Amino acid sequence: MTRLLVIGCGGFLGAIARYQVSVWVENRLESSVPYGTMAVNVLGCLLLGFLAVWVQARDGLSDDTQLFLKVGLLGAFTTFSTLGYETVELFGDGEWGSALVSLVGNLALGLAAVVLGGWLARGLA
Repeated sequence: MTRLLVIGCGGFLGAIARYQVSVWVENRLESSVPYGTMAVNVLGCLLLGFLAVWVQARDGLSDDTQLFLKVGLLGAFTTFSTLGYETVELFGDGEWGSALVSLVGNLALGLAAVVLGGWLARGLA
């Protein structure tokens, strides 16, 4: 039960952070491409890549702390379900170019961000 509460608290904070970052980006970039979702996904991938390598190198975070950060906070922060929904909506609205930019951008940049996060953590280890 304690683990569920730890994950839930992280998820609460991650969902709020996701909303704030997404709105901040969308307010600055007016486009049919959902750049707020892309920014959240890339940042979440970067942070998860960093955290995974950093924790492994340091072996200093408890299991509950790792659950809070990885499953709760970052699990709620990243929005790949929103990516799927927004992409289907864009395709349905005939916004093929925006849909493809969003889809490819989220996937390619997200994967690159995981690699970069791990690389950054190795540099600090």
